[in-house]
Amino acid sequence: MSDLASTRTIAIANQKGGVGKTTTAINLAAALAERGQKTLLVDLDPQGNASTGLGLEVSARKYTTYDFLFSDVSPSEIVIETQHPNLSVIPATTDLSSADIELMSRARRSYLLHDALRHPEIKESHFDYVLVDCPPSLNLLTINAMVAAQSVLVPLQAEFFALEGLSQLMLTVRELRETANTALRIEGILLTMFDRRNNLAQQVEADARGNLGELVLKTMIPRNVRLSEAPSFALPVLNFDPSSKGAVAYRELAVELLQKHNKRLPEGAAQ
Repeated sequence: MSDLASTRTIAIANQKGGVGKTTTAINLAAALAERGQKTLLVDLDPQGNASTGLGLEVSARKYTTYDFLFSDVSPSEIVIETQHPNLSVIPATTDLSSADIELMSRARRSYLLHDALRHPEIKESHFDYVLVDCPPSLNLLTINAMVAAQSVLVPLQAEFFALEGLSQLMLTVRELRETANTALRIEGILLTMFDRRNNLAQQVEADARGNLGELVLKTMIPRNVRLSEAPSFALPVLNFDPSSKGAVAYRELAVELLQKHNKRLPEGAAQ
């Protein structure tokens, strides 16, 4: 049985939008769940795209991440089991847009998600993984995710200037490690929208691996039209087109992380 000590909490963050952050949150969560890992996806982005991508209509989001952070509503009423086995979500709506302002007046404003995830009902749910889809900025919501997490997974689009914004995020991680979360580290840099035929993409990969070494994950997510289409059908690409290059890549990413974390697969888990 998993408990809080064996739950792996990963913040998926990059202050730059359009890098595949939410796509990674949805599909990595689905891939881990497919492999028998009980997974909770916390949608911390006010746009709520991760919630939509897992098939949750806005009308079905009675309680949201906003309530998880700021109210006394029981987590059992907030966490929603999705149609995908082993995969639950705490959904978001635009209610979360005002959270940064409200957080400013809180004494433990950087620890609200950290404390909420330690609620007895969350502990008793025995999640193997908690993935947090952060907003595309280094605001207080993203800081909350990093304080609550053991590591940060950084999707990085294989394009010109890709590495430029990374230094600020790495600096933030370093500062939080020294102040609020000594266990925090970089889970890995995930190259996304990668096109092997493109010389620029290959140069970005070479630069990233040259500068960041083993922090850059072996798995790379290809530019794939099925990945782009899947959200409009409110499905992870693993369900929308299981044999697509995007689905194969996210399954490979799940395996890479499971091996890295020495997680044992339950008997009968998908191979």
